[in-house]
Formats: sequence, structure tokens, C-alpha cells
Amino acid sequence: MRTSILLSRYLGRQFAFWFASVFLTLMSIVAMFDIVELLRRASGKQAVTTEVIIQMSLFKLPHLVQDMLPFAVLIGAMLTFWRLAKANELVVARAAGVSVWQLLAPPVLLTLLIGVTLITAFNPFAAAMRAQYEQLEAKYLSQQRNELAVSESGVWLRQGSRDRQSVIHASDVDARGGVLIDVTVYRLEDQDRFVGRIDAARAILRDGFWELQEAFVSEPDEATVPHTGYRLPTDLTLDKIQNSFASADTLSFWELPSFIGTMEDAGFNANIHRLYLHSLLATPLLLCAMVLVAATFTIRAGRRSRTGLMIVGGVASGFLLYFFTNVVHALGLSASIPAQLAAWMPAGVSTMLGVTALLHLEDG
Repeated sequence: MRTSILLSRYLGRQFAFWFASVFLTLMSIVAMFDIVELLRRASGKQAVTTEVIIQMSLFKLPHLVQDMLPFAVLIGAMLTFWRLAKANELVVARAAGVSVWQLLAPPVLLTLLIGVTLITAFNPFAAAMRAQYEQLEAKYLSQQRNELAVSESGVWLRQGSRDRQSVIHASDVDARGGVLIDVTVYRLEDQDRFVGRIDAARAILRDGFWELQEAFVSEPDEATVPHTGYRLPTDLTLDKIQNSFASADTLSFWELPSFIGTMEDAGFNANIHRLYLHSLLATPLLLCAMVLVAATFTIRAGRRSRTGLMIVGGVASGFLLYFFTNVVHALGLSASIPAQLAAWMPAGVSTMLGVTALLHLEDG
């Protein structure tokens, strides 16, 4: 039997209402806790005003939306099916010959649309806001500034504290050996006031300093001084340099592929960014899996059924999936399993379990 357009619209409206309600509730709670955490971190820092805290929280909120969306879909779908089952609307629809798959089609299609919109349209906005948040965090809450950027012109590295920084540019790099080639260092103080420049053929990362070979040190109104070996203090290590890249969540879905290629061409490990890219690609499937899991626990709920037990089971399944996702992602980051497999496995396993459970409930 073909599902009527009227029934599909009704099911879609019910799911949209409960999803929006749960989503707004979750985001309000998460935003409140985030503001409290930022206030805790800012305690004792006079430069960090309440205005700055609220601004940082608003910049971070779009990123939190992406993290909370699967839970909003899961709980919203559970409330939708539970309410329809309690009102016997699902019983009437099943008696009319509508299968569980036809009942699930409108919520699944709507969820799929939400997932595609999230990664193609909302994610670039969230990435830009996250970048703004990290800039404010580095300015007001962090004491060190270590930033790394890779472009076609080479590698740009910024190190130092709030009062004194060094901006390092290298045309080429050997990431494994910690060697920069054809290096220019711009030395800055206070509010990015230029105080000197160093040109060197190579820079080798040692314990606590850069060893600049064949260096020429220039300062304003002073003669250039050559050095066969010049030491530039640093607190960087190879691990810190790798972690100083623009974090994956500050790059949009459209920027990630080219950024990954640029990183690998420069000799750096792009596993984190590749995992994040494929996690974004798997998001629509993961959201659809949440609808299937929710239906497994609530679509057969009746007036005499144990509603509390069903809800607890559904929510517990969501948190187990969250734990499983973190474990698999950790394996992907450590290169124990391919990043693509680590990103797609939680969504794929959840979908297969949901379909299997519904097949058992539907066809016995």
C-alpha cells in the first residue's frame, strides 16, 4: 500500500515539531553549561569581561549544534513515535495496511535533508564561528600562541607568548626531522611591533630552541650580522607543531579536501582532518540511524507498555553509540584502523542494527 501524501505530511510535521523542541531545549542547556565553564576559566583574568564570555559562547554555539544534533534527532524521534503510539494513531495506520517502513519514510527523509543541509550549508558557518572562538580563546584565556598554517607559498609558524612572538616562514619542510628550509623569521613584541628579522638557509628543531644555520640577523637601524649557527628559543616540539595546525573543526566541509592535500604535500600527517571530513560525510547516515534506533524502542509502545523503560533504553543506546564512536575515532586517530573506516563504522553499524531490529519487529 502506498502511503498517502496527507499521512506523510502529518508524520513529517510531528517529527519536525518534536525534533525542534528537543533541539532548542538541549542547546539551551548546553549553552548555559558552556557559559559557566567559560566563566570558571576566566576567573581571575580582569581583561575577560562578561561581554567577552557571551561573545565566545555565541561563537562556539554553532559547533555545539553539530555535536548535539544526533541526540536531538534520537530523542525527538522517540517522542514522536511514543506520542503517536500512545494515541493509537500508529495502530490505526498499521490496521489500514501501512507498514513500519512507510511510517518511517517521512522522518527518515526529513532527517536526511537535515544532515545534507548541515554539512553543505551550516558547517561552513559553524567552522567560521569556531575559528573566531579559538582566536578569542587564544587572546584572553591562553598564555601561549603557537599557530601553524600551510599554503602554496610554504609553511607559516607563529610561536611565543602574548608579549613576544616570532613568525616563521619556510618555503619547504621536512616534518619528520623537524627541519625547515629557506627560513625567514619576523620577530615581534607588544602589539605586533616589528623588532627584527632573521634569514637562514635551514632551521633545525632542537630541545628548547631552533638552530638556524647560515643565518643573517637584522634589526632596525642596525647592520646585518651573519651567524653560522643562531639559536632561537622555542617551547615547540614536533607533536606541538603537528597540533598547531588549524583544527579540523575550524575548516569548512568544502575546504577540508584541499587542506588535507596541502598538509600531506608538506609532509605532515592529515589523519585528524581526514577523519573529521569523513565523519561529516557520514552524518546524514548517522542521523537516519538515530531515527531507526528510536523507532525500535517506541514504535510499538502501547497504553500498558513500560514507557519509562523504553525511553531509558533508547537514551542508553544513544550514549552507547556516542561511547562507541569515540573509541573507534580514537583508533582511527592512532592509525590502528583507516580513518575512513573509523568515520563510517558507527553510522553503518547503527543503521544495520536499527534495520535488523525493525525487521524482527515487523516480520518476526
